[in-house]
Amino acid sequence: MSTIEFNQMLLANAEFLRPFAITLTRDNETAKDLFQETLFRALANKEKYNVGTNIKAWLYTIMRNVFINNYRKKARQNTVLDSTPNDFLLDYNQTTTHNNAEATLQLKEIQLSIHQLPDIFKKPFMLYFDGFKYHEIAGMLKEPLGTIKSRIHFARKLLKAQIQRY
Repeated sequence: MSTIEFNQMLLANAEFLRPFAITLTRDNETAKDLFQETLFRALANKEKYNVGTNIKAWLYTIMRNVFINNYRKKARQNTVLDSTPNDFLLDYNQTTTHNNAEATLQLKEIQLSIHQLPDIFKKPFMLYFDGFKYHEIAGMLKEPLGTIKSRIHFARKLLKAQIQRY
C-alpha cells in the first residue's frame, strides 16, 4: 500500500476517533491532544498496519494504548517520594493539646438544625442517618418508598439552607 493510499484511508477514518477520545478523557483539550497523538503514532507506524485489516480497530487500539500510557505516566508523576531524613521523629512523643471548641460548636449547631426540622422530615432523616436503608425506613414508618426518599431529600435541602457556612 502506498503512502498516499494509507493517508487517504487514515483521514477517512480519523473522525470516528474524536468521540472515543472524548469518552476516554472527559475533557475537550485532552481529547484533542490524544487524537493528534494517535494520528501521529498511526503515521509513524504505518508499516505495521496489515493491508486488508480493519483500520478503525487498529486506530482505536492505538488510541487506547496511548491513553493508558499517558494515564500511567501521570500516575507516576503524582507519586511523591520522600527522601528527607527522619530526624523530626526524635521529638515525636511530645504532646500537644487540640482545641475542639470550634468543632463542638459546629456540631451543636448542626444538631440544633436537625432538631428544628419538622417531624415529617426529621424521623426519616434520622433513621437514614443511623444507617437504615430506604426500604427499611419505609417499612418502619409504613410509608411508600418514594415518599421516604422525597422526605429525606427535602430534609437535606432544609439543612443545607440552614447551615450554609459549613
